[in-house]
Amino acid sequence: MTGFLVAALYKFAPLEDYRDIQLRLLEKCMGENIKGTILLAEEGINGTIAGTDTNVRNILSWLRADPRLADLEHKESRSDDPPFLRMKVRLKKEIVAMGVEGNDPVNNVGTYVDPQDWNDLISDPDVVVIDTRNDYEVGIGTFTGAVDPDTKSFRDFPKWVENSGLRGNGKKVAMFCTGGIRCEKASAYMRELGVEDVYHLKGGILKYLEQVPVEDSLWQGECFVFDDRVSVGHGLKPGPYDLCHACRNPIDDADKKSEYYIAGISCPKCHDASSPEQKQRFAERQKQMELAKARGDIHLGQQTRQDKSGA
Repeated sequence: MTGFLVAALYKFAPLEDYRDIQLRLLEKCMGENIKGTILLAEEGINGTIAGTDTNVRNILSWLRADPRLADLEHKESRSDDPPFLRMKVRLKKEIVAMGVEGNDPVNNVGTYVDPQDWNDLISDPDVVVIDTRNDYEVGIGTFTGAVDPDTKSFRDFPKWVENSGLRGNGKKVAMFCTGGIRCEKASAYMRELGVEDVYHLKGGILKYLEQVPVEDSLWQGECFVFDDRVSVGHGLKPGPYDLCHACRNPIDDADKKSEYYIAGISCPKCHDASSPEQKQRFAERQKQMELAKARGDIHLGQQTRQDKSGA
């Protein structure tokens, strides 16, 4: 097939030797001409990579050869253009940062719900549906009737839960995120708080958009992704959003028509959030990006927010 295969992958597993894995994994990816970002921590692995079909599958096979990662989750989509500019393997304390000590998504996770059964669950009036993603992601798409915690980062989610009134109210809780990883941590956290009936969408929004026909879908809008496609819709087709290179938020055609939009410098979401000195730096970066483009090169200032949150 033409274009690039994009694989979003993760697995919670005890990787005590994760530091030793870093260089071997990076060398393997570089040898396969793979681009993207992979995070390693003692609790597991998380990342998104892209390349030819054969090379991406070689990396997945290499990872699954480790018995601890034999059932590694991954979701596939395609991109006509390279979605990443370079390859990074980073060491982290958590593969998705929640900041709660003792959280155990390996042994205390909620109930998985397949995409084909998700509509029935979230249509139940006794179920509270929660979008565990951040505000800029929810802003361009979510499920009908979902609660938006309005968080700036996943680290804000536990505090929101504490103030949500979900503890002890007897309600079932159904959660979702981009690829499934945040929900595993969020469901483990809720169970530790005593919320018993906790469900989450298996494979996340990406798997739902891949498997559920648009005519049956309860999804509204686009799904933000952490690569240069910025968003995808049903069938995982790239969406209409670009990225503001000043604030790293998704922007559409209406945003670009705003008086506050200056390519690479500001958009309606951030025009009053940066200082004159910052805007000057943004302008210089934009100039260098345009010069690189004219030369046929890629400037690293074009990197998206792919490292910021994960799946």
